[in-house]
Amino acid sequence: MKKTTKIIIICSLLLCSIPLCARADHPWAAFLGEDSGLVGFKDQKGTIRIKPRYTGFTTARKFDKIIAVMEEKNGKSAFYYLTKAGKIVQKQNLYLFDNGPDCESEGFIRFRDRKTDKAGLLNSEGEIAIPPSYNDLTSVRNGYIAALKGAKKKFFDTDKTSGCNHFTWVDGETVLVDTRNRIIIRNFDSESPLDFFSINISSEPSKDDRRQSFMGIDGRYYSFINYKKEFQDWLFSNLIENLSMERLLGCAYHEIYSWKEPDGWIRESKHQFIKRNFELIRSRLAEIKNEDSDYFVSVGRLNPFIYDAAEFNPYYNNCGEPKEWKYPVMDVIISQKTKSDLIQDHFEFLRTDNGYKLISLTIRTGKLQ
Repeated sequence: MKKTTKIIIICSLLLCSIPLCARADHPWAAFLGEDSGLVGFKDQKGTIRIKPRYTGFTTARKFDKIIAVMEEKNGKSAFYYLTKAGKIVQKQNLYLFDNGPDCESEGFIRFRDRKTDKAGLLNSEGEIAIPPSYNDLTSVRNGYIAALKGAKKKFFDTDKTSGCNHFTWVDGETVLVDTRNRIIIRNFDSESPLDFFSINISSEPSKDDRRQSFMGIDGRYYSFINYKKEFQDWLFSNLIENLSMERLLGCAYHEIYSWKEPDGWIRESKHQFIKRNFELIRSRLAEIKNEDSDYFVSVGRLNPFIYDAAEFNPYYNNCGEPKEWKYPVMDVIISQKTKSDLIQDHFEFLRTDNGYKLISLTIRTGKLQ
């Protein structure tokens, strides 16, 4: 009887603990104090987990595992990383880009040692996953990081009174490492728009024209889809050839953003917009099939100031920054020269989990209706 009682109690405790752990995994949402304007965090039920105490420099809108924060203490600014368990780490050693702090990616966040100016990586517990031994790091992407070492800063000419230091890294070597700081590939190409989630490992280089292959230090080949090559292949095979209204509707986001003078950006149902403007759109897109066509594809990111509806949240990280390494925007730019000017039409396609979708366009060589 005693054994049975113990088993029942233990099982009951385990069953009770599962939902508690599940609730703890939910991100906390940032909110502003009504009087102070400082940032605090609430859980999924609306319970305040952290009272408003952080300044607007704290850009995280959701607190998942670890965030960068700033608070005022005795008239001085304190910068540090904060874990969900309340652990404070790496004081003053924030990783900054464009004067903003880094945001968590896949449970990791970058930091920069102020004394050495070297970058490293923290895990969700605030522990050092990668020591600060690199000039720079990308955020974690499918468990991989492109890391730069042995480089030097090259500063641009800027306004000396602005207090801004704009620079680029020159020379050095970029390696691909994992979150345990194990080197996977040397002389890695971090400039090309590669899909880290498409990694394929084989004994030979990939024969797929859309892929870039790299020999790993283990002698195997690691290949990644190049977003630009993938998109150009899709553009011609799935859209341009035999373009019809049905095909265009199938390749369009459910709403289209278009630029019209003097109103600016207008958001409209794709069915209404495309049906009115199909002939103009088809004629402009058909232009790129001509051998002498002046067009190119630019790889960019979603603009959070335009695409701010809640449905776009999956395309941004916890700080509201676009995740262009997973959801890039491809801008097809078609140029036409006149006697006095160069006119360009833009067609923007967002890479979604359901393929590329036309989300916006600007046509200056014709009049949208």
